[in-house]
Amino acid sequence: MDDNSYIKYNRSSNFLRGCLIALIAILVLIIGVGTIFGTVYLRKLQITSPAEERIEKTAEKQETIKEQEIIKIETKEANPVAAVARKVQPSVVNIAVEVIQYDIFGREVLVPAVGSGVIFSEDGYILTNAHVVEEAEKENIKVTFFDGKTEKAKLVGMEPRADIAVIKVDKKNLKAAEFISVKDIEVGDLAVAIGSPLTLQQTVTSGVVSALGREMLEFIEYEGKDLVVDLIQTDAAINMGNSGGALANIEGKVMGINTAMISPAISTGLGFAIPSDIATNIANQLVAYGRSRIPIIGINMGDSQDPDVPGVFIAEVFEGLPAEKAGIKSGDIITKCNNIKLKIAWDLKAEIVKYNVGDEIELEINRNGKVFTTKVQLVDAPPEYGK
Repeated sequence: MDDNSYIKYNRSSNFLRGCLIALIAILVLIIGVGTIFGTVYLRKLQITSPAEERIEKTAEKQETIKEQEIIKIETKEANPVAAVARKVQPSVVNIAVEVIQYDIFGREVLVPAVGSGVIFSEDGYILTNAHVVEEAEKENIKVTFFDGKTEKAKLVGMEPRADIAVIKVDKKNLKAAEFISVKDIEVGDLAVAIGSPLTLQQTVTSGVVSALGREMLEFIEYEGKDLVVDLIQTDAAINMGNSGGALANIEGKVMGINTAMISPAISTGLGFAIPSDIATNIANQLVAYGRSRIPIIGINMGDSQDPDVPGVFIAEVFEGLPAEKAGIKSGDIITKCNNIKLKIAWDLKAEIVKYNVGDEIELEINRNGKVFTTKVQLVDAPPEYGK
């Protein structure tokens, strides 16, 4: 091989080696870049095992449920009346009765009437107003529940003086209402009335607690209902047929049983409910005994006329009854009952009717400027008491 041929061969060999090295470098670069992009892509796709996928889906589902619950809570806060209605409506019933009346010829005719009621216990006891059922044919009381089903009911007992009655249906596992004491509500609290005004079942109206401690005012014609006391006043719309229905607070607890309204001819926006404390106490008595046992202390009373000593003036103390045994005398002024200030005679009635026969109460007495306390045990009223 001559020198020229050797030079040509050597140049050709070097060229091939260069091309090979360049090709290898390109391949290494491609592989490196591909590895980097492949790793990023795989991470982006988050390639996981089937078990990991299930865990991931479960976590996503739980997160969705949490979001839905947050939306529900926010909705309830935005619309508390709807939340109260959802909770209380299943515990409110429509009560249909037939009342005996007389036509122009003096003949008896049955006239349909309607009221409302609140489920008192899951085994079928229902609380309502006495005036809803007291003139009804006792075999023709029908109850319609929230789900539209109707059952016959029987009268368990009633206390017309407090306008409370209890009826019962032969049905179990009912949704009983929750009740709250009047002591736990304030003027201005949300008030939701649920009942059957003007036969329109499951009607919901709302307003506020307008006042507490109202007594039966002169313009409400409720003859003989001298224990309808300490009423809750509300501007939630209450009409005929609402009687016996629920007045609930923002928590969906029943604070009162709707019982009366002011005639639209006089005013509007004035409805009244019997506090749950009184209603449930009398209902429990009716369930237990078939009648109410209204406790007394044995006094004839009126309002104090002393502007400096508001309270209950004792006009007469009946012999042999608890007031006399406790040392209370005519002319005394009762200023407190269980540390609750009394302004008028109705206030003492309102406190006593919340208790049961056999309970003991503490009274603060003002006797000619001297103040002392005494304990009095409540007793059942004798048959002729107050007559």
